[in-house]
Amino acid sequence: MRPYRGPEPWPQPAGPGRPDHLSPWLEERLFDRRIVMLRGPLAPAVASQVAAALLTLDAMGVEPVQLHMSAPDGELTAAFTIVDAIDAMRAPVHAVVTAEAGGAVVAVLAAAERRLAYRHARIRLSEPRSEAVAGTADEVAAAAGQYLRELEEMAVRLADVTGQSRSRVEDDLSAGRILTAEQARDYGLIDEIVGERRDHP
Repeated sequence: MRPYRGPEPWPQPAGPGRPDHLSPWLEERLFDRRIVMLRGPLAPAVASQVAAALLTLDAMGVEPVQLHMSAPDGELTAAFTIVDAIDAMRAPVHAVVTAEAGGAVVAVLAAAERRLAYRHARIRLSEPRSEAVAGTADEVAAAAGQYLRELEEMAVRLADVTGQSRSRVEDDLSAGRILTAEQARDYGLIDEIVGERRDHP
């Protein structure tokens, strides 16, 4: 029998050698090209890093910043950390969905001045998950109220960006509708499909 060695360690954050981590060399090269990566579930720590990177590039110049997104879900409060940073920037943000964007991450997509997606990308319209809150009844009620206000703002932003009615956006969020890149363009959620083949006369 294996001797007891104590409790299992807590999961470690992403770092070199892990598949969800970009090497410092690659991150630096991307940053030099004014590209910021948003990858994996959108948590507050990730949102703070992305917002800091965007604001830093904005301070360095007004050329467009590319935000490459591959994030299936996340917390709505974290998403609005990035949305607020984008709203405060002078430099335009061009968001590119490289694989999948869903839940709260769609609010970040809607905040960008220009929105693009790769041909095989998917965008999932769904109500974002809310952060678990522990505390008094008043604290829980306040957190629930904040979540509903942010969810309403997300729906309003999506309606403004896409030209869809707010009721349709809310229905699609409730249903968890999944859009291909072509469907997202028809919906008004993206402006262009990256790498789309065009027939030449």
